[in-house]
Amino acid sequence: MFVTFEGCEGVGKSTQLNMLKEYLKNTGQDAVYVREPGSTEISEKIRSIILDPANTAMTAETEALLYAAARAQLVSEVILPALSEGRTVICDRYVDSSAAYQGYARGLGIDFVRSVNSYALKNAMPDVTVFIDLRPSASFRSVRREDRLEREEAQFHDKVYEGYIAQSRTSNGRYVMIKPEKDKNETHRKIIAALRERGAIK
Repeated sequence: MFVTFEGCEGVGKSTQLNMLKEYLKNTGQDAVYVREPGSTEISEKIRSIILDPANTAMTAETEALLYAAARAQLVSEVILPALSEGRTVICDRYVDSSAAYQGYARGLGIDFVRSVNSYALKNAMPDVTVFIDLRPSASFRSVRREDRLEREEAQFHDKVYEGYIAQSRTSNGRYVMIKPEKDKNETHRKIIAALRERGAIK
């Protein structure tokens, strides 16, 4: 199965992904782990351009197209081959991020994001999307504000959150909404239970 993780900045997504990886390792479950943008040589180079704080002149359209380009490489080089081998793929961010960040927060619209990503996805859509459901105002304490997107104003990140919520309502049940707990282990247990229920893991 193809599982993606989504969420706003600083919600503990990376921590939960690492805990899931450890759980699957300890229980003998094989999976391929990738991140967006990145996880291929070309995609990582594109990532460095997108997130470079010096690139303040980057337009919203350029940003969206760069994400789609990095995604196209990742899908062709890693995701589709792994799925064709019957392996589970777990991806840190995917096309829902583009919809939330560029479609909603940047104001490009969902149709634009769908159009440019239609070439990148090659029908490789997630079976399950785990969304760490926490508003940016509650999560900024842990954000380092290092890359170009993290440095955006609070209003931008509020729009990102609203974009995710809007997508969850039209996802036909693909989204798993996880309210994070103060105890990261409790959040982890919620995620494991949800993924088991969906048949994504054992």
